Amino acid sequence: MFECKKVQIETYGCAMNRADSEVMAGFLAENGFEICEDGEILIINTCTVKTPTERKIIKRLRELENSDKKVIVTGCLPAADPKIAERFPRFSFLGTNVSDIVKAVKNTLNGRRFIKIDEDNCRLDFPRIRSNPFIEIIPISQGCLGNCAYCIVKKARGKLRSCPEDLILEDVENAIRDGVKEIWLTSQDTGAYGLDTGKNLPELLQKIFGIRGRFMLRVGMMTPNHAMKFLDELIRAYKNEKIYRFLHIPVQSGDNNVLGDMNRRYRIEDFKRIVKEFRKNIPQITISTDIIAGFPTEDEYAFQNSLNLIKEIKPEILNISRFWRRPGTGAEKMKPLHGRITKERSRRLFGIFKDIALEKNNKWVGWKGKALVSEKGKTGGFCARNFAYKPIILKSEKNLLGKFVNVIITEATYYDLRGEIIP
Repeated sequence: MFECKKVQIETYGCAMNRADSEVMAGFLAENGFEICEDGEILIINTCTVKTPTERKIIKRLRELENSDKKVIVTGCLPAADPKIAERFPRFSFLGTNVSDIVKAVKNTLNGRRFIKIDEDNCRLDFPRIRSNPFIEIIPISQGCLGNCAYCIVKKARGKLRSCPEDLILEDVENAIRDGVKEIWLTSQDTGAYGLDTGKNLPELLQKIFGIRGRFMLRVGMMTPNHAMKFLDELIRAYKNEKIYRFLHIPVQSGDNNVLGDMNRRYRIEDFKRIVKEFRKNIPQITISTDIIAGFPTEDEYAFQNSLNLIKEIKPEILNISRFWRRPGTGAEKMKPLHGRITKERSRRLFGIFKDIALEKNNKWVGWKGKALVSEKGKTGGFCARNFAYKPIILKSEKNLLGKFVNVIITEATYYDLRGEIIP
């Protein structure tokens, strides 16, 4: 029988993966295991959305082949490509079926390889250990309704499966009682929530607002085609003081022909309307969007349309990704553009955005108001967020985590704000 009780979890990717790692930690803790930074057994919770991330993970797995660690690989990489288990015969493998983690750990520690690559449904009735005691990550659904030509995530997460509304509300209530101050609603597409069960996102938000307690709610990414279905109701929900004025709505291209080739189910005009209506009704809202540079059918004219779109809407946040062919996707068989073209286009996008972001952030200098401190700064100090979810770096000798503080913005960079605490 195994004697080791120490397990380490290494997480790659999005908030959903972070939530899955918290669930695995919860299951393991319930069964007597200690989650630590140097366990005999190592769980690698993987991401496969981008080729560079996958390469980084593969490099990490190759390094571990020659170590004395007992390794379990979980998450989207084995879920999307089960054959990876053949490349690393010493390791155990799960997919996104996090509820099987205890079986995997016990078998692995006893010298038996465990492979079960499958899916789980709603995780909200699973045990969890928060990686940050002041942030609750709530996966409101699994999978999506889309079939985007470039995206491999559906192979890993499957079709849309929304969590029951009552479990989500119960989760929020329990988190607030535990002292959580920030709630993240996450999924592959929050705008698709409830479309398989007769519910919708704005209705869910209004019910969460009715929960007593002082907390802030962050809504994760939603695609424009779903946001358009309930735009007025969504804007009304965003006027509530408990929600961050933060809208993550990926456009991916500024050209309608490319959007069609990507199998995105909206047009540029829809995206522009959403941004226009939100900015008209929600002052100082933070608009976050995504662009793919160098999709195979993106010629210079189409790329110029993307540049023009960014110049026009001036998003506060822009996530730029170079196109990478992903196995099993519609775009895999398309002839890709040369890497130097995708790299150059990515640089041009970033150059334009960097100026926009700095201009936008400079307008916050001198602002005074309340901000919630929910994380430590990456280079020291603390990171607070104001009502628009703007990151504000604060220096303090006191432990500010979980506190609402009054701040003044004294400085801005293109990616964050710097501030000081005031009475």
